[in-house]
Amino acid sequence: MKLFAREGYAAVSMRRIAAEVGVQAGALYNYTPDKQSLLFTLMHDHMQALLAAVPGDPKADPLARLETFVAFHIRYHHDRPDEVFISYMELRNLTPENFAVIEDLRRRYEDVLESILRDGMAAGRLHTPDTKIATLAVIAMLTGVSTWFREGGRLSLEDITARYWDMVRGAVGVRAQ
Repeated sequence: MKLFAREGYAAVSMRRIAAEVGVQAGALYNYTPDKQSLLFTLMHDHMQALLAAVPGDPKADPLARLETFVAFHIRYHHDRPDEVFISYMELRNLTPENFAVIEDLRRRYEDVLESILRDGMAAGRLHTPDTKIATLAVIAMLTGVSTWFREGGRLSLEDITARYWDMVRGAVGVRAQ
C-alpha cells in the first residue's frame, strides 16, 4: 500500500513489492496471483471497511445523521491517507471487472448519504434540487480534506469538521425547525 500510494501503481513492480516486504519475487506469488489482484484487494478491503464503519441510526433525525456522517467521513479519511489516495487515484488501473465491483461498493457508500438527504427532504428539514448531485458534491468536498489538511496547522481537525458541517448545511439547504 505504501509503495502504491507513494510511487503509483504503474511505477511499482512485483519485484519491488517483494523486496519491500522481504521475500523473493517468486514467493510473493504464494500470497497474490498478480499486481492487479493486490490493487483490487487493497481497494476492496478499504471500501468494505468504510461501509462497515459508517455510524448512524436510520431512525434518528436526518440532520443528526447528516452531521454524524460529515464528522465520520472526514475523520475516517484523515486517518487512512494511503488507502484513500489509492482508492481514488488508482481506479484507472483496475480491470473493467474489478472496477465494476469497486464502483458498486462506492455507490453503496454514496447511497448512505443520499438516503440521509432524501429523509431530510421528506421531513422538510432540508432542500436540494437533486439529492444525487448533492451527494456527489458533499462526498467530494469532504474527501478533499484528506488531501490538504495537516496536523499542527492553523485549525484542528475538529475545527475543520465544524466549518465543513456549516458548509454542508448550506449546500443541502438546511432549514430551521
